[in-house]
Amino acid sequence: MTRVTVRRRVRRVTIGERTSRVEDVLAGEEPLEIRVGGRSYAVTMRTPGHDVELATGFLVSEGVVTAGDQVATARYCAGAPDPASPAATTPETTFNVLDVGLAPGVRPPDPALAREFFTSSACGLCGKASVDAVRTRSAFTVAHDPVRVDARLLAALPGRLRAAQDVFARTGGLHAAGLFDAATGEPLVVREDVGRHNAVDKVVGWAAARGLLPLRGTVLVVSGRASFELTQKAVMAGVPVLAAVSAPSSLAVELADEAGLTLVGFVRDPSLVVYAGEQRVVEEPAAPAHHDRPAHHDRPAHHDRTGDAA
Repeated sequence: MTRVTVRRRVRRVTIGERTSRVEDVLAGEEPLEIRVGGRSYAVTMRTPGHDVELATGFLVSEGVVTAGDQVATARYCAGAPDPASPAATTPETTFNVLDVGLAPGVRPPDPALAREFFTSSACGLCGKASVDAVRTRSAFTVAHDPVRVDARLLAALPGRLRAAQDVFARTGGLHAAGLFDAATGEPLVVREDVGRHNAVDKVVGWAAARGLLPLRGTVLVVSGRASFELTQKAVMAGVPVLAAVSAPSSLAVELADEAGLTLVGFVRDPSLVVYAGEQRVVEEPAAPAHHDRPAHHDRPAHHDRTGDAA
C-alpha cells in the first residue's frame, strides 16, 4: 500500500539521559514507474500522492507535453501476479505504475531519450540517456515576462512555504515546492516530496491540469538548493522567477542567464542573493544612514551556506 507517512518504533538517545523508545513518523518513499502509451519512460523515487500531477509535470519538463489537455488519460496499471496466487495482484505494484495516454496528435517521446535507470529522490537527472538532451527547448519564453517582485515579499516566501508543509512538520524529511503570485505573495499551490524535483513536477502538473501554463507572473519557491534541473523545470513551465532557500549551482545560474529567468538563492528573511535576472527584484529606497561606517562594511554580508538538504 502506498503511504505518505509510515510509523516506526525507534530508540531515542540523549547523551547523559535515559534512553527511551518512542514512535516516530517517517516520510514515505516508493518507486513510481511512469509509462507513456504503455511504454516505460522513467522510474522515480517519490512520496506517494499527487502522482498524476507528478507524471504530467515530469512530461512538461521533458518537453513531451506543453499543456494539461495533451494528457488524455492517466491510470494505474494492474500489479504483477503474486506467485502464490496467480489470480491476485500485488498492491505495491498496482499503485506504483502509472500509464499516461497522450491526446491525439501529440507526438510520443523518443524511446532513445527514456530514463534508463532509476531517478533517485536526490537526483532527477541520473540515467539520462544523453547529456545533450538535458537542455530541453522550452515552448515558452520567460525572458519577456515583465513581472517585478518586491524584495521584502520575496524574502518572506520561504516562511510561507514552510507554514504550508504539513507532512514536513510531522516527519522533518520532505522537500517542498510552492507556486506564489508575484504581486501578492499568495500561495497558489504547495507540494511536498522526498525528491525536490518531484515536488516541482507536482506543482507544474497541478498548473498544467488547470490550463495555467505558461506560469507568467509567478514565483516558484523551493526548499533546498537550486540545481540545473530545477531551473530547467521552471523555464519549461514558463516560470519567470525561481527562489531557493539555499545555493544555486553554477550551471543553474548559466541556464537562468541564458533563458532570461530570475534566479534568487539563500532566500532567508530578511536577506537574499540575486544571481540572474536582477531587474525583476525591486527594493524600496533604503533609509538614510545616520552614522558613517568604514567602506568595507558597505559590502553585502556573507550569506549563510549551512542548512541545505541533500
